[in-house]
Formats: sequence, C-alpha cells, structure tokens
Amino acid sequence: MENRIWGIFLTRARVAGGRGVAGRGVFVLAAMLAVCGARAQAPEGDIIGAEPVVQPQLERRTVREDRIDTEDFEIGVFAGVMSVEDFGTSSIFGARLAYHVTEDLFVEAAYGATEAGLTSYERLGGAVTVLTDDERDYSYYNLSLGYNLLPGESFIGRNRAFSSDMYLIGGIGATEFAGDNRFTWNFGAGYRLLLNDWLALHADVRDHMFDIDVLGEDKTAHNIEIHAGATVFF
Repeated sequence: MENRIWGIFLTRARVAGGRGVAGRGVFVLAAMLAVCGARAQAPEGDIIGAEPVVQPQLERRTVREDRIDTEDFEIGVFAGVMSVEDFGTSSIFGARLAYHVTEDLFVEAAYGATEAGLTSYERLGGAVTVLTDDERDYSYYNLSLGYNLLPGESFIGRNRAFSSDMYLIGGIGATEFAGDNRFTWNFGAGYRLLLNDWLALHADVRDHMFDIDVLGEDKTAHNIEIHAGATVFF
C-alpha cells in the first residue's frame, strides 16, 4: 500500500518537474524520499540476518590435555646391568626416591645391589681366587642432584604424545665392595617418560667411581651401570 502511495507521489512530481527548475527540484526530492521509505520498509532480516554465501564446514577436534599431579615426590624400582671394572658384568637391581625441588632441579637417593664376577686372572689361574664370595657382593648408596636438561614431548605413533625429560645427574655416596666401604662419585644421564599423571618410565646410564687396590695397584675404578625402571609420583 505504501509503495503505491510513493508511486503516485513520484508520478505527480514528474508532471510537476516539467514545469521548470522548481518542478525538477521537487521531483529529485520526492525520489530521494521514496528510496529512503523503501529502505525503511525492507524487512530487517534481509540485511542483518542474511546468511553468508559460503557456509564454512569446520570439524571440531576434542583435545585432551594431560593432567600432571603437583606431587613432588617420586619413588620406584629399576633393573639393569653393571660392569664392575676387572670383575665382569652382572645384573643389578635397586630402588630410587626423588624429590623435585623445582621444575628443573631434583634430588635423588638411590640404592643398588649386584654381585661381581671373576677377574681374568682368576679365570686363567683356575683355583686362584682374589675375593671370597661375600666380598664379591657389591652394593651402593647414592645421593645425587639432577637437572632436567631437555623437557619436552615424545611421540608414540601419530596420535599419542607424552611429556618427557632428558636429565643430567651426579652426586656422592658409598659403595660396599671387596670387604671395604668406599667413598663413591657418580654421574650420568637419564630419560624420563610420563605415561600419565602419576606413572613414569626411566632409562639411565651412570658411572660409579671409587679408589681400589684389590689387584695390587691403586687406581680409580669406573663401574658403568645401565638400567631401566618405573616410578610413581605421590
């Protein structure tokens, strides 16, 4: 109805427009008012609620973030092999307890035990023995300081990522071997893989050094240990 009224108004304005400059001015003004009126009558949804030409098709992924416990203590066990210098390589078993002082630093207490084998002299000499069976028992206690050198993530397959750390560790302790208690230095490196918010896997390489003179000469023995284990946070 209103559009018809604006049409009649424009028709009359055109007729008036033929009557000189004033008439043409009236026609222009009427045309502008008609356009404004048409816009005012346009449905609001045609402008504001118009759908976009391109409909984006987005696939939302469900992202699960690992929740790592805030507990600072870590306890666990390990097993591996140890090469006791001059006495061969044997299996070793032990336990560790760590306290994480900061995100990068941790303190670790560890205990390990193994049994030394025969020296080459004993194997060649037949009945010759350097140590008794009890003296071949090898055990150590260490207190070490560790530093997380390369914290990051490790990927297993295409869709699974786990938090992990490469760390350096070193400290002091005591080793009971060959009938004596020996002051010991240790240093090495390790790898920690967090399977979830409370369980971690470890792989370590350590060198335990102490002075010894069992074979007739004073020297510093290097005893290399390689082990793997699991720990829990609490």
